[in-house]
Amino acid sequence: MKTLIVEDDFTSRVILQSFLSRFGDCHIAVNGNEAVQAFQRAREDGTQYDVICMDIMMPDMDGQEALREIRRQEELQRVPMAEAAKIIMTTALSGNENVITAYREQCDAYLFKPIDTNKLLATLKLFRLA
Repeated sequence: MKTLIVEDDFTSRVILQSFLSRFGDCHIAVNGNEAVQAFQRAREDGTQYDVICMDIMMPDMDGQEALREIRRQEELQRVPMAEAAKIIMTTALSGNENVITAYREQCDAYLFKPIDTNKLLATLKLFRLA
């Protein structure tokens, strides 16, 4: 499994990377711009990400914008949804508006911080990635 962790908070990055690295390669981006660039490079190299853990509140480009752009690129490249990256939004924001927006933009899951690794593992198992 190849994972992209998109997180501007150092502690959250370390926790996610420590947990997810057991399942394969983990790459890091600290904002939405880096996430979109990493996603594009991986697609061009033919080594796309299986999972993207995306924070919502980040500088430059937030997670909702990055989610929208990644899904737009997948659509332009005619990537079937079954082969699209599984995007898990990770955030401390608990408002329903954020959850609704993320699902409307086609995220695959939504986990609240602090991340419960048991819930993350259950989500990966649901996607048949763990």
